[in-house]
Amino acid sequence: MANFTELGIAPQVCETLRYKGIKEATPVQEQAIPVVRAGRDCIVQAQTGTGKTLAFLLPILEKIKKNAAVAQALVVTPTRELAIQIARVAKIVGEPEGASSLVIFGGQDIERQKQKLRRHPQIIIGTPGRLLDHLRRGTIDLSQVNKVVLDEADEMLRLGFIEDVEVLLKAAAADRQLMLFSATMPDRIKALAAQFMKSPENIQVRSEHVTLDAIEQVIVDTTEETKLDKLCALINQDNPYLMMVFCHTKQRAHQVTMALAGRGYAVDELHGDLSQTQRALVLRRFREAQLQILCATDIAARGLDIEGVTHVVNYDIPHDAESYIHRIGRTGRAGDTGKAVTFVNARQYDLLRRIEMGIKSRIRKAHSERHKRHEEKQQKILKEIREKRDEHKKQAKPLSKYANRKGAGHKGRNGRSRRQGPAKAKKSRTNLGHRSKLGRH
Repeated sequence: MANFTELGIAPQVCETLRYKGIKEATPVQEQAIPVVRAGRDCIVQAQTGTGKTLAFLLPILEKIKKNAAVAQALVVTPTRELAIQIARVAKIVGEPEGASSLVIFGGQDIERQKQKLRRHPQIIIGTPGRLLDHLRRGTIDLSQVNKVVLDEADEMLRLGFIEDVEVLLKAAAADRQLMLFSATMPDRIKALAAQFMKSPENIQVRSEHVTLDAIEQVIVDTTEETKLDKLCALINQDNPYLMMVFCHTKQRAHQVTMALAGRGYAVDELHGDLSQTQRALVLRRFREAQLQILCATDIAARGLDIEGVTHVVNYDIPHDAESYIHRIGRTGRAGDTGKAVTFVNARQYDLLRRIEMGIKSRIRKAHSERHKRHEEKQQKILKEIREKRDEHKKQAKPLSKYANRKGAGHKGRNGRSRRQGPAKAKKSRTNLGHRSKLGRH
């Protein structure tokens, strides 16, 4: 992999990245940075956890006119968590270059957002709904925005934000550069690209293994009645530094949180029913390891980059391979290793096979200690049987060369054997003839 200096990134920014422990570019950064720097539209298809944020932020920062007090770049994300994450990175790498940025999303005081917009940030990062709200109020001006990034475009489609995105794109400068980052490419996203892009460069990073190679993946057989006990057994056995437990619904996440808290674990919940202040507080406590376990819905599966997550548990199995990759991608990041455990009941193996097809890999099945002891006992018995058989073979006398037809019992000495020597066979026929003559007399 190339380092950032070889990619032409400014020395001051490279030093900032090194300070944060980022020394080498990921494959998506290596391929995307030159294209974005050249000002070309691009479609980048890569999974989460591959470093997409720096792939578009670094070249955008180079092109920002620091003296112009107008919005020049717009980054649109499907969730507030992802927007906050990108804004955090933009602040780290943008401040040394003198570029100002602002994050906007729903749940915040809109009047305070208006005040910050009057300061004319050069990079705006936000969710479609709140950005469109400001656009309609006339409190945001996108006419000078010539660089637009749609991050997690497939998720925006799933959440129904594509129409809002189209309005935002029409409000941007006519000569804008559009960068589309997505894990998958549904037909609706392809149509959006065809409508708003000019000869885009297609960059496809086969990143399933980039994301998953550092993660130990395990299946645990369970039932609804034993799920919680098995989760507690896993926590007690592995003692994770930070663990994320993914559930399908807000109610389930709340139930699991309450059950774990009742058993004495440091746990909290993260889902859409929490206010933005509550979400920020929970994430801060989790990042600072004041919590050991975070029970969350898929709202936390994208955009959260939390150092130190050693374990991810799919308490409820994901609906597809893409969700599975996004969930377990919360661990094994930035060169670290991680463990992903998926609870599966007897009726969910068809779904599990589809996930395995999607990630092009089989997931190892974990066995209980009782099963392991039984396997060890069986192996020990088989070993003893083999050793006795080998010893018996060594002690047995060699068989006659005539023993192959009649078996080992007669040792090749049966007088009626067809494999007698020629002399014995002739003598036998003579004796038979003599007895027949005597019988006629």
